[in-house]
Amino acid sequence: MADRALSRRTTALLLTPALLWFLAFTLAPLGIMAYYSLMSRGPWGTILHTLTLDNYRQVLDPVFLRVFLRSLRLALYTTGLCLILGYGLAYWIAFYGGRYKSFFSLLVILPFWTSDLVRLYAWMTLLADHGVCNNLLLALGVIEQPLTLLYTEGAVLLGLVYTYLPFMVLPLYAALERLDPALLDAAADLGAPPRTCFTRVVLPLTTGGILSGIVLVFVPSLGEMVVPELLGGAKTMLLGKFIAMKFTGLRHWPLGAAYALVLVAVLGLLVGLVLRLGGSREALQGRGVAAASSGRPAGRP
Repeated sequence: MADRALSRRTTALLLTPALLWFLAFTLAPLGIMAYYSLMSRGPWGTILHTLTLDNYRQVLDPVFLRVFLRSLRLALYTTGLCLILGYGLAYWIAFYGGRYKSFFSLLVILPFWTSDLVRLYAWMTLLADHGVCNNLLLALGVIEQPLTLLYTEGAVLLGLVYTYLPFMVLPLYAALERLDPALLDAAADLGAPPRTCFTRVVLPLTTGGILSGIVLVFVPSLGEMVVPELLGGAKTMLLGKFIAMKFTGLRHWPLGAAYALVLVAVLGLLVGLVLRLGGSREALQGRGVAAASSGRPAGRP
């Protein structure tokens, strides 16, 4: 009993700094935003401390819904492309990197050593009307007029994938690195072709890394502000920029706070759904191991 009480006290002491940090820098700002979202906008951007729900009614505004759907679509595209590219890259590093795995992993996180603004301005230089890409295509005779590459939705998607691809690669690489090679050898010895080994063994056993990567990419890309501002210009309005304009441009803090809380709620629901799906990871892992051990495809009796 004494050891158990000491263990509880030790756990409480270890969790206290994290809980204080969470309360001060997560719950408290959310509480402040929730308070402002119930206020009204006065003259010249002042705040009237009168309770109202009008700010939340404007969530159904067609302009906001159009921006939200565009942001959701680009976030889904970004997550899907990062998953496809990131899984291939992580798989190659984990199984074919050899003694250079650490070096290749370092190359994945190397872009983080440079400011996001610097990297995005480099992309602006590459995609400009008279930038490197257009000048190269003109010199090769592929095109006769410069292509409109910058300030388009495609440029925003390219910037989002480039920015968040490492967030997908790292959890996938960690999941693949922990994979026991004996399971693949057992499946191969029992006659499973490489495609079956991947779909029935590798993929189920790396579900946790896939879900982690999806959360790490989808959540920030849905509310991204810098990438659409620099690569999309005024033509591509996404949620992050739209909400920021309510605070800085229109000085409508209550409406901006309401929009921000709606975004937080939507992200919370989506992340909760992903985490709930992750609850079946152990079952998927068990099915993968059973398939590798018995030689039968997972899911069949």
